[in-house]
Amino acid sequence: MKRFAGKTVLITGAGRGIGRALALGFAREGAALLLCSRTPAELDAAAGEARALGAKVKAARCDVSVSRQVAEFVAAGVKELGGVDVLINNAGILGPIAPLAEVSDADWTAVLGANLSSAFYVTREVLRAAMLPKRRGCVINVSSGQGRKASAGWGPYAASKFGLEGLTQAWAEEGKEIGIRFYSVNPTATRTKMRAEAVPGEDPHSLKPPEKAVEAFLALADDHCDIPSGKVVWLDRKTGKLES
Repeated sequence: MKRFAGKTVLITGAGRGIGRALALGFAREGAALLLCSRTPAELDAAAGEARALGAKVKAARCDVSVSRQVAEFVAAGVKELGGVDVLINNAGILGPIAPLAEVSDADWTAVLGANLSSAFYVTREVLRAAMLPKRRGCVINVSSGQGRKASAGWGPYAASKFGLEGLTQAWAEEGKEIGIRFYSVNPTATRTKMRAEAVPGEDPHSLKPPEKAVEAFLALADDHCDIPSGKVVWLDRKTGKLES
């Protein structure tokens, strides 16, 4: 039997990169999918590929930095698919690579909204609509090494990821008594469009493809996972396997 048969997985930023790879990985394991992105053409393509694998899919454009859009998206998805068992907050943007003194209000707000507020909005709505009533579920937040040690020029992005780490820990503490698990995952350097923008000139073939990160997420989301809730998990830079 497929590992996620009978379960629904919500993935944000599912149109490309790690989000798309996760959508197809969970589809192969029998999950129904609730997918969103701000890039409709890419999202439609990913949803079509998932359906070709036999998955039931509801996909919609959603700016997850806008709480109203998130509430509408989650409500419609829960109504159609019956709930959410696994949430992966993957959506995010790089923002400006520049000294903090040169960062505009608009850029600061955009990065914090896309990378941190979005995870709060989506998780809050999924908890209220699906996980809290059933007292079970798993939430995985996609973080970064910048959420542990910031680099010069990466201020807004690093601040958003540091915040995401704290948000994960706070929710993990709240989830202890109700059976809901929370994890933060640093996928490490991966062959994505964002990585290419962040480190121009880097040989993409020196990086692992997004598909190599999939098994680690499947393992964390599995009901039999014994990794403690609240843990920050890193993936091996080459293989994508969970590091101990």
